[in-house]
Amino acid sequence: MTTLSERISQSAFDGSRLRVVLMLDLEEGAQQQFLEAYEQLRNQVASVPGHITDQLCQSIENPSQWLITSEWESAPPFLAWVNSEEHVKMVQPLHSCVRDTRSLRFSVLRETSNAVAAPELLKGRLQANPRVGDGVVRHALTFTVKPGSEPMVADILSGYTSPAARVDDRTRLRRTSLFMYGNRVVRAIEVQGDLIAALRHVSQQPEVRAVEEAINPYLEQDRDLNDPDSARVFFTRAALPAVHHVATGGPEPESAEAVSRHALYYPAKPGFGMTLAKMLARQDEEAADDPACPVYGSTIFQRDDIVVRLIDMREPLDRDPLVSLGARGPRKLAVLRRLLDGDVAGGLTSERELAHFLARADMDLITDRRASDA
Repeated sequence: MTTLSERISQSAFDGSRLRVVLMLDLEEGAQQQFLEAYEQLRNQVASVPGHITDQLCQSIENPSQWLITSEWESAPPFLAWVNSEEHVKMVQPLHSCVRDTRSLRFSVLRETSNAVAAPELLKGRLQANPRVGDGVVRHALTFTVKPGSEPMVADILSGYTSPAARVDDRTRLRRTSLFMYGNRVVRAIEVQGDLIAALRHVSQQPEVRAVEEAINPYLEQDRDLNDPDSARVFFTRAALPAVHHVATGGPEPESAEAVSRHALYYPAKPGFGMTLAKMLARQDEEAADDPACPVYGSTIFQRDDIVVRLIDMREPLDRDPLVSLGARGPRKLAVLRRLLDGDVAGGLTSERELAHFLARADMDLITDRRASDA
């Protein structure tokens, strides 16, 4: 009998094959237009590295409901593609046909198939064991504001009224943490239940809408929240997915004072964002097995070369910079040094340089609100 770790863990880096399920609800009468747009895109999707196959399905009960399922060799190539500007432009023709969408991503654990008839299914590997979850979905958004506007934006974002935590019978907002690194804003959210339902719930609240409208003049990327296409493109580009999460076994500390929350911004060398995220994920997996490690939990968010590591610490962040940075040991520090943008990170060859980098990487906390605060 296999003994599974009691720690909470989710990861896009386990190497297993990925199944993506995209559910779509089309506008009335748009079925043929949607099919024609999909036919023009399918060859482009088939040429994406890591893509194995996909199927387009139409409901036999409701012709307005469609389903696209795709198979990928692993999660990283899919995430690199779905978060790219190429993807944003590629799916633009579909937007006028679609009323609503929902995307689900799954690692493949087991399958029954005829390998002779479908040899492409042999690509990639299956996840060996199920991971232990906590029912929480983690996601983040990031965007930049005009240089010089940071104090005004921070003041606006810190003063909003929290929306109701309860979304519906099965969905609840648990926590929202908002940070800034220079002119970059990162908003991390934790949701119990349905992430999409929670995001829609929040976006419809008057107090949230007022804050979003208030920061509009300061955004580097223009958006019009009254224009569905403009809002969709903005939030697609702002998505900063959680690619790895791990927390030590046992209940979460009841006292907010028992742990302190920090977000560390890692300036990745151009083209090495995902490699850096993988390296930090491996370090956090190892640290979770050490009962003496002061890191209670870690979530890594990554998109292109933007890498943010959200950590809950049992000790002060600066007590052990290497542990806090996720690079214990000289070899691991050397790897981290190679993956960082040297012009931003510095040498990292002395304790002073490490302490300086950690202090710079520690993003400014603007607000951190649990559900009980709402």
